[in-house]
Amino acid sequence: MDKTIEYFVIPASPYAYLGHERFVALAKRHGAKVDLKPFDLGGKVFPVSGGLPLPKRAPQRQAYRLVELNRWSRTLGVPLNPTPKYFPVAADDAALMVVTALRQYGSDAALKLVGAQQRAVWAEERNIADADTLRAIADACGLDGTRLYAEREGARADYEAFTQEAIDRGVFGAPWYVYRGEPFWGQDRLDLLDQALAAALAAA
Repeated sequence: MDKTIEYFVIPASPYAYLGHERFVALAKRHGAKVDLKPFDLGGKVFPVSGGLPLPKRAPQRQAYRLVELNRWSRTLGVPLNPTPKYFPVAADDAALMVVTALRQYGSDAALKLVGAQQRAVWAEERNIADADTLRAIADACGLDGTRLYAEREGARADYEAFTQEAIDRGVFGAPWYVYRGEPFWGQDRLDLLDQALAAALAAA
């Protein structure tokens, strides 16, 4: 039975941050493989899917977003500052380092890195557009931050391919999980993903 979960993710999403550790634990519990696919949501996917970057959203949507982030932070017990110092933030370099880590170290290391980048934005008031910060985050994950940063441009073709795949497959937000062709958008769908994996296992 195929137990691969595709994970379309970005380093700067608060909802991806809120769900990341739960998702990693869920996949491990089911013995599922994670096919990690960092992609360019704001720059490439939003323009073709109708999405808007945060500053361009209507005031009432921005206000409710803050309510939801605070609510989920409390509910999950995950520390989160809904108005962090360094957001919005250019996250392409961070994503490119994740793709580079994926190629050089494997999925587990890349998952650890993108989770640390998310936490840096939403809980640690760190700037993931800053080269020194990115290198330090990678080093703290047990990776070679200097090498990953220096070699990040070599991952651009893969990053663009993941982005085009997201567009072609109808992805319009993050986090986005796909299991056996079925999409699940948002960390609040993780219970449903859990159920899908359990049902597939029971039917095997």
